[in-house]
Amino acid sequence: MSKALALVVVLFFVAFCGECYGELRFEFYKGKCGITDVEVVVRDVVKIWHTTKREKDIAAALLRMQFHDCFVNGCDASILLDGNNSEKKALPNSSVRGYLLIDAIKDALEARCKGLVSCADIISMAARDAVVLSGGKWYNVETGRKDGKVSLASNVNLPSPSISVSDSIKVFGKKNLSPIDMVYLLGGHTVGNTHCSLIQDRIYNFNNTGVRDPTMSQWLFSELMKKCPRVPSNKVDNPIPLDMKSPSFVDNSFFQEIQKGNGVLKIDQQLALDGLTKKIVGDIVKDPNFFTKFGEAMVKLGRVEVLTDGQGEVRTSCRVVNKKSFFFGLFN
Repeated sequence: MSKALALVVVLFFVAFCGECYGELRFEFYKGKCGITDVEVVVRDVVKIWHTTKREKDIAAALLRMQFHDCFVNGCDASILLDGNNSEKKALPNSSVRGYLLIDAIKDALEARCKGLVSCADIISMAARDAVVLSGGKWYNVETGRKDGKVSLASNVNLPSPSISVSDSIKVFGKKNLSPIDMVYLLGGHTVGNTHCSLIQDRIYNFNNTGVRDPTMSQWLFSELMKKCPRVPSNKVDNPIPLDMKSPSFVDNSFFQEIQKGNGVLKIDQQLALDGLTKKIVGDIVKDPNFFTKFGEAMVKLGRVEVLTDGQGEVRTSCRVVNKKSFFFGLFN
């Protein structure tokens, strides 16, 4: 085949192929599973989990799962793989939940469209659906990811809750996420909890000064002292909502609260004070399109270092990599 003819074939394929898998796109699975709408299957399982299993905080769990997955080797569902030294075993991932829900979604999809939907896509779709069930607004999710085959605890290097704003911007920038994206994504802290052990220094001994973090409001200080005594009477590490005013709802109250000095984590509070992000926070508080822009930031997060056609695989079980097929073995 001549080079000219080959170029024509490639251009035709790119222009007209409705089954191309080379990149992420909206409605990637449309028409690929007969009359089954893949996104509806995911949504129904998340809704059942949210209502019948009474896991009202599932949005926080899945937002954290997606962030922790995408920031380590990209959005490839490597966080779901079991193993003695897998990402699940890394200390920063000890608080990640939602694995059983992902299993339930995968089972439902495999029963209808075997080997079609990747675990990486399930995480993104399920997180979106959980956001909607928690008061957020719908946003379209790009799909077409493949699942990774490597998961090592040693690869997990996530930003600390006490990271500076400037360093956080650098970390997000390496993932092609802007400072505005970063602020919106950290706004996911509108749901979910931290624990006393992670903020004890802010309450009682900030930077070894023997007193609280001066950026913390008196109201927040009083509330945290009730929940996190200076000397715990037992070994229970109490959970603390990251948004003390509306901890179960996805909204922009998180940004309103950090403007008042009510940010629970150091990085959250600094977003409202640091010159690099203060205006962004102020704009978000006044912006009626918060939900749209939060969704846009989540879509951008979902693009981080993805595997697409020719890379990775579609796992049969989200917990283990696939065994090599007979035909794969013949050609490798």
